[in-house]
Amino acid sequence: MRILPAWHRHLFKEPFGTLFLSFEEVLILLPGKCVFSVGDVVTANLLRAGRPPEVAVVDGHTMRQPYPGVTIPEYHQIQVKNPAGGLTKELIKATQVAANCPGTIIQVEGEEDLAVVPLAMYAPLGTVILYGQPGKGVVMLTITPATKKRAEDLFTCFEEVDTSIAREVFKF
Repeated sequence: MRILPAWHRHLFKEPFGTLFLSFEEVLILLPGKCVFSVGDVVTANLLRAGRPPEVAVVDGHTMRQPYPGVTIPEYHQIQVKNPAGGLTKELIKATQVAANCPGTIIQVEGEEDLAVVPLAMYAPLGTVILYGQPGKGVVMLTITPATKKRAEDLFTCFEEVDTSIAREVFKF
């Protein structure tokens, strides 16, 4: 498992992509695009707009508060555990599988916020990843060679730790 040390957290405060203040601004840019979503609210907004994402990553929470579960029953379901501030090997693998298998929803027990990083590493070029920026809006990240490189650079900020120790510390 990988954890994000406190001294690298500042790198994740700024949007990884373009910040839009409203979902409607983003929605008009999506026709013809392959869309992945990270987060319950963004995914629910896409579903309400009649534009389901090809891949969704959700955890049943928004800003650490319970959120009515987002499900897409006809999608392939992948269940994983992932603690706040970390990336488990199972979440990383699930993003890799989902990126190559449209019609997949990853249900995370724990927190899904950092899933944007591996999802960006594995998403096909041209894919749009949408995720919420708490209190600010929605971020749209278009996958290019440069954004893949940035995702790989951000991934190196995570430190590998022994899973048994991580389970003890993070209680997941």
